[in-house]
Amino acid sequence: SYNQLSGKIPTELGRLRRLWDLLLNHNNLEGTIPPELGQIINLRVIDLNDNNLEGAIPSELGRLSNLEILFANNNQLSGSIPPALGQFNNLRVFSFSNNRLSGPIPSALGQLRSLWSLNLSLNQLSGSIPDELGALTDLTRLDLSHNQLDGTISGWLGLLGNLTHLDLSNNRLSGPIPEWLGRLTNLEYLDLSNNQLSGPIPAELGRLSRLKELKLFQQR
Repeated sequence: SYNQLSGKIPTELGRLRRLWDLLLNHNNLEGTIPPELGQIINLRVIDLNDNNLEGAIPSELGRLSNLEILFANNNQLSGSIPPALGQFNNLRVFSFSNNRLSGPIPSALGQLRSLWSLNLSLNQLSGSIPDELGALTDLTRLDLSHNQLDGTISGWLGLLGNLTHLDLSNNRLSGPIPEWLGRLTNLEYLDLSNNQLSGPIPAELGRLSRLKELKLFQQR
């Protein structure tokens, strides 16, 4: 990581069956993510942040049952998020911010019961927020901002009592601001700005005694 490496990620890295960590972040790598990485069954960490990678996320990565951290922020990845990525049993961090991903958020991500952080911001994701994300009760950070998500804010998110950071800003969400947000008493950051929300500000937000930032504005 943090070099000036260029070209494609060699498919031959898939032969490194004892590898635990693969850190290629902050380089000039291009091309696609090799599906062969799904053969490195002992991998715990993949960091591909800040490169020029493009193309689809290979569903073969879902075979990495020991994976704990998956970073691929700040690339040019496109296409949909494969439902096979919901098979990670031990994943704690799932972050694909600032790419060109499109389509819906797969409901299969609700199976990532060990997840601490889910960041899919700055993409082109559409559709509603899946109710299944309410099963991620260990989640402390959820960032779905700067997408094209619509519908109402799913009531199942009210089950995420460990959340400290919730950012749903810059989408197309509509309907009222839910009263159940007042149950997320560990929240320190809440951003619902630049959506199409309507109605009153719930008095229940006054229960968020740890809150440091609250953003509800609409830019004109």
